[in-house]
Amino acid sequence: MTASDYFEDGNRLFRDDLYWAALLRYRQAGEAGLDTPLLHYNAGVAHYRANQNIRARDSLLLALESPTLRISAQYSLGLNAYALGDMGEALRWFRLARDQNQNETLANYARIAISRIHSEQFVADPIVVRQETRRKQRDFAHLDFRARVGFGTDSNVFRTPSQPYIDFADPTLPLVTPEVTSGVFMPISMSATYRVNAYSHEGFFGAYRVAGRYYQDKELENGNEYFHELSFGSEYRRKDEETRRVREVYSAFKIAQHDEVYYDPDDGGPRQSGGADIGDRMNYVRYGPELKFRQSYEHLSFGLIARGQLWNYETVVQVPEYDHEFFLLGLNTQYRFTRTSLLRLTVDKYSRRFGERPSFELDGTQILGAPPVRYDYLDISLMVRQRIFDNLWFGVEYRRTDRQDRHVAYNDYIRDEYGAEIHWRATGRFNLVAAGFYRLYNYPNAFAFNNPIVGNKTLESADASLIATYRMTRSLYLVFEGRLRERVSNDTRIAYDRNQFMLSIRWEP
Repeated sequence: MTASDYFEDGNRLFRDDLYWAALLRYRQAGEAGLDTPLLHYNAGVAHYRANQNIRARDSLLLALESPTLRISAQYSLGLNAYALGDMGEALRWFRLARDQNQNETLANYARIAISRIHSEQFVADPIVVRQETRRKQRDFAHLDFRARVGFGTDSNVFRTPSQPYIDFADPTLPLVTPEVTSGVFMPISMSATYRVNAYSHEGFFGAYRVAGRYYQDKELENGNEYFHELSFGSEYRRKDEETRRVREVYSAFKIAQHDEVYYDPDDGGPRQSGGADIGDRMNYVRYGPELKFRQSYEHLSFGLIARGQLWNYETVVQVPEYDHEFFLLGLNTQYRFTRTSLLRLTVDKYSRRFGERPSFELDGTQILGAPPVRYDYLDISLMVRQRIFDNLWFGVEYRRTDRQDRHVAYNDYIRDEYGAEIHWRATGRFNLVAAGFYRLYNYPNAFAFNNPIVGNKTLESADASLIATYRMTRSLYLVFEGRLRERVSNDTRIAYDRNQFMLSIRWEP
């Protein structure tokens, strides 16, 4: 191969995002005698993409010799300096790219980069900058469509207890021997949002999303579940470049439907009541308005959320319905100490008020004529995030939920939740997200199996997840997900282990 052959092959590999292989070809082209500003520029960008920022700077400086490449090299040097953490150097290069009058596109990119550095929101990726530019242009109408389909395995389709147990909720105290069932399923999801940007800072939208899980074996079809939602409303966003204030308002009305089988975890069959099938009991339609507001400053931001919903469950005459009203009011505030660390506090107050479902008495019974269930919740969470490198950050969170049973406090509980997550953008194509949560419930009054002879109810749960995403093309992604759950309780009916693993193809613009 000639020097030109090596160079062209390096360009081909670069277009396929194979940066290390491209750098090898560029080096071979140089060793074969090629020494041009274009070779140095392409090598510099490839080094930047491969996170070799010192070598990227050396190559891009050589490319400044070319009048045709000088502006592109200045802009790329700004990106590279930001990746190195040198804000002063990054601003110097971006200002040079901004102040020239030969390439208006790069001048606009540089202005955006400078503004985002000043607001401590800059992301060192030219693709992100281009996306921001397109968003700022605000086309009058825009359709956003996303879809995912895949293949998954489930170790415990019906959340079945793993050990035999005595059912203390049955007066005959039978010994139950559940059988754990595993299987394969197809996860699917799709969303479409159509936006009309009628005003400079405000637009209107209509959106639809659907998600589901479908098992391949007919014997497992009771584990199928799907959800779809239609929403319409408006979005308002205004940013003041001088004061760095951002105001956002979101309002929508949402209608959703959820279908699943109300199955018996012990055998996966539809639940029975008095010999009648009540498997449709958990199907529902919910609808109601939602409002979100957020005001952001340079370091401080705060917001609120309000939501009201009616949940209308399938009518099953043999048992009381789960129909209820849901109300939520939440407040949150966030403080960004530096470009790499922030603290977030959230307080939510919400309530579920049922229409027919009778409350429990202190002895664990549900008597006819008892007042309907009303649960009021107070949820407080504290979250801290710290960025270690530009491509790596982690967060820890503590959340306490206080539920109050408004009848005689039988189903009161305090739930303490501890969580951690880590996000790693290994390359321009590969992302990894890992998270884990532990929840501990304290029931002061409720009994396991609702039977006083068993003692107070206990419940612990642990969840872990891993999501790895590989970008194959500009819009096509390969996604691997692993989810593990363990629930431990002296009410053995609700104790189970479950592992799910999924491999999916995701498309997004």
